[in-house]
Amino acid sequence: MLVVVLDGAGVGALPDADHYGDEGSFTLGNTAAAAGGLSLPHMEKLGMGKVAGIRGISPDVVAEGAHGKMAEQSPGKDSISGHWELMGVVLERAFPTYSNGFPAEIVGAFEEQIGRRVLWNRPASGTEIIARLGDEHAATGSPVLYTSADSVFQLAAHEDVIPTPDLYRMCGIARSLLAGEHSVARVIARPFTGSSGHYERTRGRRDFSLPPVGETLLDRLQGAGLSTWGVGKVGDLFAHRGFTRMVKAGGNDDCVAKVLDLFPGMGRGLLLVTLVDFDMLWGHRNNAGAFAAGLRDFDASLPAIRSKLGTGDVLVLTADHGCDPTTPGTDHSREYVPILVSGSGIRADVDLGTRASFSDLAATLAEGFGVGPLGGKSFFQEIWKGP
Repeated sequence: MLVVVLDGAGVGALPDADHYGDEGSFTLGNTAAAAGGLSLPHMEKLGMGKVAGIRGISPDVVAEGAHGKMAEQSPGKDSISGHWELMGVVLERAFPTYSNGFPAEIVGAFEEQIGRRVLWNRPASGTEIIARLGDEHAATGSPVLYTSADSVFQLAAHEDVIPTPDLYRMCGIARSLLAGEHSVARVIARPFTGSSGHYERTRGRRDFSLPPVGETLLDRLQGAGLSTWGVGKVGDLFAHRGFTRMVKAGGNDDCVAKVLDLFPGMGRGLLLVTLVDFDMLWGHRNNAGAFAAGLRDFDASLPAIRSKLGTGDVLVLTADHGCDPTTPGTDHSREYVPILVSGSGIRADVDLGTRASFSDLAATLAEGFGVGPLGGKSFFQEIWKGP
């Protein structure tokens, strides 16, 4: 089983999107419109054009698998709640956010423990804040603390000022302090390099996440003795719980290369990979052109990915939230996500409709693996014809 999460690739605003300021968000549709249309022939064959109206992708195909979209039941629109729900854990309340910065008691305790003052402590774009405060950081040695509309405590530091291992240690301290009512979803280390006017974030990002608040599909599969492999950053979102093997990878291309290499040898189980460039590099930076190019690149890799599927293997393409690069602001967007399921054992052109929760995927996979019921509403019987 291979599950590929296209990070931020939403397919239209949820009914409650107005509560999040996300009216009109439609990541794939708006990106396609901005690009003058998208040619994604392989996702088209899997039924992407039947999921939502996306310019350039035809709905008039007999899809090579099942297709539909899923609503997020958990409150919020962050990567952790999205991934947790995909794996069967639905949150009752949203993680705390800090539009005015973190409270003095948290920041004071943090500064005391790391032996330094912090800069900023307000919401900001990560690339913009290091451009704005990079010189002051270099002069003072004070790390840059910032947050966003998501539940994150982000700490940025130049590698020559605060070595990355020390930055990770500081983030570990923050993670221990952020408990109880201040249990933010993620503490994120954001190392950067470069010189004044030319600062750039590195690939040394590390997330210090809360562990899932309930049993995930990964936990269930691992407990049953099956393989649960993660490629890239996805392990961070589950505090590395539930994985029998984690494989480091960088951006989309590296993640796909690792999947092509690893999947044929993993045996029975689940390989989960999240392609973060859609969100991190293009969605958050409002770069619709690059987002569209990234979609085309991934689509071109699909024949190679599908060629690695053996008899009875299943490929799932989905997302964790939206991150519309065409709307004002740089935050995630509250959207439906696509669900495309294919493989030798999957019936052709099954319309899954609109699912009430991302956790329907976890319930379906749990039934397919025979590990007992797990949240959500399974659609396994609708799609499975046998290998």
